[in-house]
Amino acid sequence: MESREQNYGMTEKTGPVGQDPIEQGHAEEVRTDHEALGSGAALMGTREERTWSVLSHLSAFLNIFTLFLGPVAALIVWLVYRDRSPKVAFNALQSAAYQGAWLAILGIGWSLTILLTFVLVGFLLIPAMMILTAVPFAHMGYAAYKVSKDGAYRYPIVADLIENR
Repeated sequence: MESREQNYGMTEKTGPVGQDPIEQGHAEEVRTDHEALGSGAALMGTREERTWSVLSHLSAFLNIFTLFLGPVAALIVWLVYRDRSPKVAFNALQSAAYQGAWLAILGIGWSLTILLTFVLVGFLLIPAMMILTAVPFAHMGYAAYKVSKDGAYRYPIVADLIENR
């Protein structure tokens, strides 16, 4: 069985052992690739793009424990990868916006439910709010699955708003 090292889309020119690719006459190609990427940016392979895109969608599950760090994690992914990969940047930004919108909706909904419990009507809203709270987690889990399989997923309204910014 042969062992192969995965390079996640990065290609490396190899020659005789101990020789640098620049010494092999590939100096022009190496400089061109680095200049095309800009300063400090590195190539991202498809697998790495999918991994970070999936993680940005799954960051919603941080909200279960922290109530608000999911969108922050997605924004950090966007800040780190916005220059390296437009696909990862798009997925992370739409994940952060979607989570932010749901946090606002759920915050208002639970606040109204708690206020209305003093009038006894809120007790009827508690089951509905519990179901509504589970919806974004199920949807973002589905989005992460679709991104891992197809490489792309668009939230219904949020994706259009982000593209038009």
